[in-house]
Amino acid sequence: MDGNNLRRKLTACLCLFFIVFERPMSLSALENHVRQRVMPPVRTLRAAGQQSGQPDDGGENAGRQGGKGQGSGQENAGQQDGKMPGGAEENHGDAGRQNLPKLQAPALKGMYARAYCLYDAAQGRTLYQHNGTERMPMASTTKIMTLIVLLENAQLDDIVTVSRLAASQPDVQLNIREGEQYRLKDLLYSLMLESHNDTAVALAEHVGGSVEGFCAMMNAKAAELGLVDTCFETPNGLDSENHYTTAVELAKIAAYAIENEEFIRITNTTSYQFDELTTGRSLMVSNKNRFLYMMEGAVGVKTGFTGKAGYCFVGALKRGDHKLISVVLACGWPPNKNYKWSDTRKLMDYGLTNYRKRSMEETMRLFCNGAEADPKVGLAALIPGEIPVADGVSERVAVSADQLFVPELLLADWDECRAEVEYETLLTAPVEEGLAVGTVTFYAGEDMLGQSPIRTVQAVPKLSFFYCLGQIFDSWLGCSE
Repeated sequence: MDGNNLRRKLTACLCLFFIVFERPMSLSALENHVRQRVMPPVRTLRAAGQQSGQPDDGGENAGRQGGKGQGSGQENAGQQDGKMPGGAEENHGDAGRQNLPKLQAPALKGMYARAYCLYDAAQGRTLYQHNGTERMPMASTTKIMTLIVLLENAQLDDIVTVSRLAASQPDVQLNIREGEQYRLKDLLYSLMLESHNDTAVALAEHVGGSVEGFCAMMNAKAAELGLVDTCFETPNGLDSENHYTTAVELAKIAAYAIENEEFIRITNTTSYQFDELTTGRSLMVSNKNRFLYMMEGAVGVKTGFTGKAGYCFVGALKRGDHKLISVVLACGWPPNKNYKWSDTRKLMDYGLTNYRKRSMEETMRLFCNGAEADPKVGLAALIPGEIPVADGVSERVAVSADQLFVPELLLADWDECRAEVEYETLLTAPVEEGLAVGTVTFYAGEDMLGQSPIRTVQAVPKLSFFYCLGQIFDSWLGCSE
């Protein structure tokens, strides 16, 4: 060991002895000494949208990108002349959101259905509804879920043997007979094109072991789709006490169904011929869905009628940027079987006429921690580059929003969109890397369209007395980098 290194280490030991035993430092003084002598500045990430040519202030302005102040003895991280980031005025509570006007869409007139809705299948958003969350019977529109469960749990080339129960079902029937055998794929066309009740039971027994077992599978699928006001007791939709759904939830089922190519292939078939496997008896079924020929882009999906449910229909249409689902329930009783077609056309025309795909940014209001911000500053300016940290080895931690993008969706002129940025204004060490400290949430009206988390991009350990001593010792000995 050369003389210089020896003298340096002896000096460090004497200094450390002097600090600890002769002139003890307070912990806060020791922390400040560490920060000034050995702590590197925190790495700063520019908020999304900041121009690369702008000067980096080295973190000095990070506090001004925070929120609501840090209390006594702390730097006021979020306030500058009483304003929030991006020109948002300081606000107590949720007063900014409480002042949002309640927007009203123009009413559809001349509708016959007791409950109906128009649904954007691409975004999963209800565009218009009347009694759309009321539980109601749905007749043979039930078979949309029946087909989903069959396609996801059976093989198309399975052989289905007809039971006595299946053969005894009431109209509408294919008139299958006990003991007959059919290819499962063939019976799917019978199920959807002509809505045969006997076929539905034969298929349910084959896949679920019993009608009850198959309905349990249907209800499990409903729960998987997040439905809370839907219950299936039959696979064919015949009236039953606890067999119900809502117009909105039935639209969600249909939106899921039309993403299945085999589902679309079956429900869009004009006619289909097949044979019973043991006798060769030939059968033909034809599509009863008039909507397929009413409007350009129509892709289904299912009619229904019972004495309790009345006439029902679920329609689907794909045209340009529009992927729409319409549902009408209790849409008249005999002899008014055509009401469902006129109501469906009105719903689809309403969506095609009033909604067009565009970015939320065209009309989006901005909110930051409950306060409304000037939309001219842009969403990116509301995302803090850093958040202050108490009791940490660094005074701030860099944060970033994951996959921040503004959605494009079908919007009407009366739709009000907003983005709400919420984040913690002060963290306490230790802070983990990847910790969720806030969110950016997008809304159209009261519908939440998506959410992006704001996360820390580095860890900040807790600052302790022994950590400080170690850092000073390492620094004096020339061990730190």
